[in-house]
Amino acid sequence: MAIVTPLKTAAEQQLVQQYADSKAELPGGPAVRKLREDAFAGFEAKGLPHRRLESWRYTDLRTLLREARPLAGGAAVTSAVKARLAALKLDGLRLVLVDGIFAPELSTLDAIPEGVSVQSLAEALVSPREDLTRILAGPSVGHDDMGLALNTALMRDGVFVEIADGVELEQRIVIVALASGEEERAVFHRSVVLAGKGVKGTIVEVSEAAGDAAQQINGAIVFETGDESEVQHVRIVTRQHAATVEVQSLLATVGAHAKFDSFALICNAGTVRQQHFVRYAGENTEIGLRGVNLINKAQHSDVTLVVDHEVPHGTSRELFKTIAGGEATGVFQGKVIVRKYAQKTDGGMKSNALLLNDGASMYNKPELEIFADDVVCGHGATVAQIDGDQLFYLMARGLPRPQAEALVLQAFAGEAVEFITDEDVRDLVIGEVESWLKAREAASEVSTV
Repeated sequence: MAIVTPLKTAAEQQLVQQYADSKAELPGGPAVRKLREDAFAGFEAKGLPHRRLESWRYTDLRTLLREARPLAGGAAVTSAVKARLAALKLDGLRLVLVDGIFAPELSTLDAIPEGVSVQSLAEALVSPREDLTRILAGPSVGHDDMGLALNTALMRDGVFVEIADGVELEQRIVIVALASGEEERAVFHRSVVLAGKGVKGTIVEVSEAAGDAAQQINGAIVFETGDESEVQHVRIVTRQHAATVEVQSLLATVGAHAKFDSFALICNAGTVRQQHFVRYAGENTEIGLRGVNLINKAQHSDVTLVVDHEVPHGTSRELFKTIAGGEATGVFQGKVIVRKYAQKTDGGMKSNALLLNDGASMYNKPELEIFADDVVCGHGATVAQIDGDQLFYLMARGLPRPQAEALVLQAFAGEAVEFITDEDVRDLVIGEVESWLKAREAASEVSTV
């Protein structure tokens, strides 16, 4: 039988060469090096994800990445980076990554509370701890994903946060990932948050660009939360170059009698793929995954998630709202797996989209794989335009059409935003939504003149 070797694109050939040139200097002991080698071997065999892979059907990374940009090698702390950090009004323990590299001089390390330890991922990768590779690998449902495999092979830095049992964080932890944007670069970073038994707190991720150059960003964050913990994660991706391609992966393993909530806001970005790989490691646990995608022009937002119910008495809720205008494309691919022994599972998954004009599009593909017989699970997806009756009601009371539309859209997005329990973070997200809507309103008013 003839062996067929798939042709490699220019970007794939460049990535192979980049890994060969940089692997000797990438941080990690023998176990981490093997993890990298295995991940890259998988990537080299399969290549960049493309539309013939069902999970990447609507976001063809092989087509999007015509060339692989040079790997970012160090933190470029420019005046634009400092200005962007100064403009971010969010208090807490701030941990800053610049071009994927931890920048302690920009972080507020003097504010680390008792019971919390912080180090760079580069330092953690060379530590002798035996569970490191297991932690980095995350839930098994994500192991075959080539976007994540590429991150595993090329991750250079990030932050490694450990929160001791019983700690209730009085201040949030804010991980700020800034692209300096001086030159077009490829950035690979991964962060880890280990929260012990009974931990309560909020982790916020902010991904922005300070400069004007497009980037290729592949980031990941790993959560392991202990029994009886309550952890909320919020990610905000905004202020990116229109040609930036970004893949963000969330890997979460959640203990028993725990709560884990994750919310993501995508606005003013180019092409963004969000991946969620979530595993129930204990019974009587509640997990919520929610988000708002605000996309316009030729922007693209893909939300793909796999929730793995391995144990009984688990509750999961997924709710994603997409507002698409121009020629933007929204994608929702959600899969909830209920294993044979995961009886009494309660799952609900919804994707709602509003298309603002004929050029915008939305692809919904919710799935349930149920192998247990005593469960309550359901999913739903809607794609619609703005309700004409709601607009008429508001305009009949004197509001111009752009303002009336903005109110309707804000209420539509607010259904997901209201699940953010941290008031300051919720206000920040609402502010970003309002800014996006005002910009759209202003553009609508200009076009009608």
